[in-house]
Amino acid sequence: MTDWPLKYGLNPYQGEASATFPDGAPWLTVLNGQVGYINLLDATKAWALARELAVTLAVPSAASIKHVHPAGAAIATPLDEPFRMAHQIGDAALSPVATAYARARAGDRIASFGDFIGLSEPVDESCAALIRREVSDGIIAPDYSASALAILRDKKAGAYIVLKGDPQYVPAGDEARVEHGVLLRQAPNRMHISANLFTRAVGSIPVPNTTILDLQLATIVAKHAPSNAVCIGFGGQAIGIGGGQQARIHATRSACEKADLWRLQLHPRAVALLSAISGSRAQRFNVVRQWLLWDELTEPERADLGATATHVPAPLSFEERAAWLATFPGVVMASDGYIPFADNVQRAARSAVAVIAQPGGSKGDGAVTTAADRAGIAMIHTGTRLFWH
Repeated sequence: MTDWPLKYGLNPYQGEASATFPDGAPWLTVLNGQVGYINLLDATKAWALARELAVTLAVPSAASIKHVHPAGAAIATPLDEPFRMAHQIGDAALSPVATAYARARAGDRIASFGDFIGLSEPVDESCAALIRREVSDGIIAPDYSASALAILRDKKAGAYIVLKGDPQYVPAGDEARVEHGVLLRQAPNRMHISANLFTRAVGSIPVPNTTILDLQLATIVAKHAPSNAVCIGFGGQAIGIGGGQQARIHATRSACEKADLWRLQLHPRAVALLSAISGSRAQRFNVVRQWLLWDELTEPERADLGATATHVPAPLSFEERAAWLATFPGVVMASDGYIPFADNVQRAARSAVAVIAQPGGSKGDGAVTTAADRAGIAMIHTGTRLFWH
């Protein structure tokens, strides 16, 4: 066994923290920074998610993890002009892994603030340049170019954590954890999320072939999120993740609300507001988010918002929001456990979800499928539960 001393445990008063590599030599190498307990929890989660996406979908992939919850995940796809404008990326040429990172970070900018990044491919300078301007605690990747490593080592006044992972490493044996003096063991979850899982449509609405890749991605993300978990996928990325909820409907609402905000920030009026705001990147994106949540603000909050920009456009009406969401075809939703009641489908319909994938097996399957048919949503039963606790 090999032990690593850590700066402390979950909290500063939990001292004498360490990490052990039971297999022998560590599959991780620290290239920069001092690693803590939470850092390693997030790093291993980010690595596992990014690697599974890349291996399953055969595309460079990225994950953003915050407190072991996926905040964003994506595969490499080209960035169009509306996306670049909404996320202030500019027209610089980007490598595939850089585009994957840009999409993962943009999945939920609020949740990704101070994240740990996982990348499936070596980091080049174009990717490191994007990471340099974001608030992040660390990164794990299979390798780094010399220029990329120099950029990352300069973050956080030299304290940014940079880890190198061995892509050939596969954990041996069972998973184990100790909870209040109880040792638990189980076989690792190695369920392969193949396209074949999404062939069983149970309703009257056909499943578009163009949505299969996003269904795989959303299901993999839900697999890596604390249960109950729901993920909304579109265009090769997770645009809404709701996890760690006691009720399925709470996970659905959270994921759908985030997916709505992700699409609404691409609205021309939202992009115009972003350009009219001064301040840090995080402050500017947060102002746009507040504007999109206009109906939830008090009058003093609205006045404060008006003072942040030279011109605050009129808020989007309910009808404008619904019409804009409908311009994104092929949005999918994946659930790690069965959907027990139709309220989940009704909430998904308000977010213009086109396809839902879930294990099935609930007593309410019939009512849930009927609700999907009425809403024009294709319903898939994968037969596979993917809980993670």
